[in-house]
Amino acid sequence: MRAYIEELIGQALGYLKREGELSLEEPVQVHIERTRDRAHGDYACNVAMVLARKLGRKPRELAELISAKLPASKRIDKVEIAGPGFLNFFASPHYLRMVVRDILALGDQYGCAPEGSRGEVLVEYVSANPTGPLHVGHGRGAAYGASLSALLAAAGHRVSREYYVNDHGRQMDILAVSVWLRYLELAGERVRFPANAYRGEYIYDIAREVRERHGDKLRHAESAVVDGLPEDGDGQAAELHIDALIARARQLLGEDGYEACFGAALDAMVADIRDDLGQFGVQFDRWFSERSLESSGALARAIERLDREGWLYLKDGATWFKASELGDDKDRVVVRENGRTTYFASDVAYLLDKLERCPGTSLYIFGADHHGYVPRLKAAARGLGEDPERLDFQLVQFAVLFRGGRKVQMSTRSGSFVTLRELREEVGNDAARYFYVMRSHEQHLDFDLDLAKSSANDNPVYYIQYAHARIASVFRQLESRGLRHNQAIGEAASDRLDGEHEQALLRTLGRYPEVIEGAAERRAPHVLAHYLHELAAEFHAWYNHSQFLVEDDDVRNARLNLVAATGQVLRNGLGLIGVSAPEDM
Repeated sequence: MRAYIEELIGQALGYLKREGELSLEEPVQVHIERTRDRAHGDYACNVAMVLARKLGRKPRELAELISAKLPASKRIDKVEIAGPGFLNFFASPHYLRMVVRDILALGDQYGCAPEGSRGEVLVEYVSANPTGPLHVGHGRGAAYGASLSALLAAAGHRVSREYYVNDHGRQMDILAVSVWLRYLELAGERVRFPANAYRGEYIYDIAREVRERHGDKLRHAESAVVDGLPEDGDGQAAELHIDALIARARQLLGEDGYEACFGAALDAMVADIRDDLGQFGVQFDRWFSERSLESSGALARAIERLDREGWLYLKDGATWFKASELGDDKDRVVVRENGRTTYFASDVAYLLDKLERCPGTSLYIFGADHHGYVPRLKAAARGLGEDPERLDFQLVQFAVLFRGGRKVQMSTRSGSFVTLRELREEVGNDAARYFYVMRSHEQHLDFDLDLAKSSANDNPVYYIQYAHARIASVFRQLESRGLRHNQAIGEAASDRLDGEHEQALLRTLGRYPEVIEGAAERRAPHVLAHYLHELAAEFHAWYNHSQFLVEDDDVRNARLNLVAATGQVLRNGLGLIGVSAPEDM
């Protein structure tokens, strides 16, 4: 409807320009929004105020000129001028009746823009280090990224979903050594487990697999492992100790032996993450390996590009990127003095690779603790000679789990965290997916397990799903009475949908395409979640107030059309955020 009103206003402005009433040199930005008060119509437009500033004329005078030239329309009942010059549009009963017809005709495509009508978007999300199972914090990024990707696709974008596997670097080395030390323990070697190693039963599970596959081939005496290493401890001592252990493991095991532990750990963790996310309804088009950046030459090519553009310099034996001259807070090392590339160098190479693969927008979904990546990646884009405006960053705030009113602590290395899998098993996928996106991703989320598991109306996902189950029950009752739903009769009698609750429900249903478009533009799945709750509330109010299976064929079928349309929109919207629409509860 907003696009339709924009078209009407454009036609009116065209008439006024041709007739010499207005002198318009540039296209006019028309802003149309839903009114908060129905007394002011359904939509309001500020075009008269925008033009008043440009033309030096009174806004109400311009509003009257535009209103007089608006083409007649069956969708608009009337247009009023309000306040300083707003144009308020009132939707006609004819338009509201068309909403039901459109929903039933389009089905699961209702609310969707044509595929490819908007630009391509490559969405990278989750991308958790494969050093342990996904925890409830990762779950929020997964639910947000999957829901946003679905919304972008529904809004007409071509969307690619990508997981960046951090399978290179120190954290993976710590994971490999953690597995090896547990392997040694299973083999009878009592090596003190380091403070900074990864803990948890999953490390034992991988170590058992390594032992089953390699027997005692990777076994070394405890003395050979620890003799001469710096003492373990807190802070820097712990870091020096674990780094020395990594070097010792490489020395004792050799390339093949070390890769046996490293590869087993990587394969096990990536497989676990894939399975966990798949069970959560989160799928990716591509799992991108960080290690492939080096093997494919992408890493060297990105560094060469920065050098060719004149943004690298040498200092203290290392190669630095002049990031501070391009918007970052400091310069960044890309090659260490020992010749090894940095994490940042990999980030630059991955950025270049994404920009070359996707001609549109590269959308990064990061945890809020990664906010520092935004200026450094934009600086990298400038240094590569690419447009930083092609980058979109969304920071997802932390999710804190509460059980029994008490906060649950999480620590990856200690192994005391609550996994995403455990959360799903406790509250179910539907509650988890909805609760993760029912608040703006820019806000902290307190995840209330007790509420998520409750079968009460104050549980929003239950409340919405119950509306859909009620809709299914209406059609079961219809069948049990030996009656049939005749959609054609209902469409012909759509003017009988004139009750207060019916009119409110029609208006809410008509907003759905705008909700999809707006939620996609704002990168805000919570907008859709709130809309679905509002739609469910409108339906529950109508259900509690009215009888659907009445004797009058016209009224019954008109109401059944509206019931069916409401169910369709609930299914469409819930599907976009990964929540099922049950027919029985």
